[in-house]
Amino acid sequence: MKALLWLTLALAVIVNVFTSFAFEGVQQVLISVPTGLVAITAAVALFLTRRRTAA
Repeated sequence: MKALLWLTLALAVIVNVFTSFAFEGVQQVLISVPTGLVAITAAVALFLTRRRTAA
């Protein structure tokens, strides 16, 4: 599951960066917002599924 989350995070970031160069205006926003949300969701899921060690 973590591998899928890492892949999703990486792809979302790559697509989000690509849209900055490839599109402009409303089209860029319509693509960047969902990919940004996917990236944030994947990052939060990875954070919540991390291994916790006792101190």
